[in-house]
Amino acid sequence: MLKIPCVLMRGGTSKGPVILASDLPTKIEERDAVLLDLMGAGHELEIDGIGGGSPQTSKVAIVSPSDSPDADVDYLFVQVMVNERRVDTTPNCGNMLCAVGPFAIEKGLVKANNPVTTVRIRNLNTGTLVDAEVQTPDFCVNYEGDTSIDGVPGTAAPVGLTFLNSAGCKTGKLLPTGNVVDRFDGVEVTCIDMAMPMVLINAAQMGKTGGETPAELEADRTFMTRLENIRRQAGAAMGFGDVSDKVIPKPVLLSKPGAGGTIRVRYFMPHNCHKSLAITGSIGISTATLIEGSVAYKIISEQLRASDTTIVNIEHPSGKISVSLLKEENEIEKTRAAVIRTARKLFEGTVCVPE
Repeated sequence: MLKIPCVLMRGGTSKGPVILASDLPTKIEERDAVLLDLMGAGHELEIDGIGGGSPQTSKVAIVSPSDSPDADVDYLFVQVMVNERRVDTTPNCGNMLCAVGPFAIEKGLVKANNPVTTVRIRNLNTGTLVDAEVQTPDFCVNYEGDTSIDGVPGTAAPVGLTFLNSAGCKTGKLLPTGNVVDRFDGVEVTCIDMAMPMVLINAAQMGKTGGETPAELEADRTFMTRLENIRRQAGAAMGFGDVSDKVIPKPVLLSKPGAGGTIRVRYFMPHNCHKSLAITGSIGISTATLIEGSVAYKIISEQLRASDTTIVNIEHPSGKISVSLLKEENEIEKTRAAVIRTARKLFEGTVCVPE
């Protein structure tokens, strides 16, 4: 058996092992094969590995010192498919990103400060930079605190994430098709690439209220088939080619809020509805509310459109997430977005994988 050192961590509303790149094979094919066995991919329960049987709990973060002068550490996100023997490294994951800063400090990759340490992280999937503010009183990572986030029970220490250069992370353009609005199968969509390539859709145009539970949406196979058809057309228009075997772009249903927020979302990954919301998704959705004429812009209230507020409260199936937008006047591409999340170390040791 191969014995690979790892730390199982909850990052935001996701969970998975965080591993040093130096503890994995250098060849991509060999590395991916190890991760598939490590997580138990190819079985709905991932019963023969440490995966959790859900896209939110079948994630791996690979961390290494950065060779970039602009970053402290590099982070490669790996989405391990649950029912398939396949991994995808095209997207970023902002939730697992929450675990990277604490891990890097505890592994000695970044020197701790007192009482807060800022870790500059380069995401290798997208080339974007993120500042993670980690609580380190007395130069030690602290996981305990009073911050709560919807979708996670209890409280923990806050981790502040500021996304610095997320526009066009995969395509080089905030609006990859060159249009604020496109139409596929008679449905208006906004294709946006901000932290995560997404296809934003007004839920009403799909015959939905936007308040359905993830289970209700997934059970409607006619709807899911139509959503995937629109996603594939949008993916081609965004320059990704055939996206049938890719997890980007993510389709997102938007609707008017029902609980006092700015906007309500149902985010797909892409074939399952997220039980809360991806952090990278929240960055793009909130930015879209600033783009005049976008699907998101048309949904938010007239009062909010005229407001100078930079806080967007996004309602999701498990509650809300607030995004602070740092705007550059007349340059939406330079918008920076910040969120507060939490992370927790669950266990550390070695995971055994068949040779």
